Amino acid sequence: MAAVPQVEIDADGTFKYILVRLQRPGGEERRDIVRGTKAAEFHNHIFEKVNPEMEKLGYECKCLGGGKIDHNSKDKKIRVFGLSTGYGKADHSVTAEILKKVYTDYEITWSDDKK
Repeated sequence: MAAVPQVEIDADGTFKYILVRLQRPGGEERRDIVRGTKAAEFHNHIFEKVNPEMEKLGYECKCLGGGKIDHNSKDKKIRVFGLSTGYGKADHSVTAEILKKVYTDYEITWSDDKK
């Protein structure tokens, strides 16, 4: 599972994201990953791209929810907020902790605000 990047998000802007749990079929090891992009009109578009990629690697995927990410690479700030109409709200505190592992020199905040 270590071969799968924990975070793949756009380098800048405000965009939809999902929190996805990976697990081997019948296995106990799991890993939560964050995926987000401006290219996705809806949260399910992100999942529809991630799921087949992970299935090829032998993982089952479950979307734990979604929201939005505001990524300001110039000021090194990331804000996690909002929700997904289809998947519900992700646990933004979990998303923020995952982002902190990758963006170690960033200020990362989260809230349950819609905007």
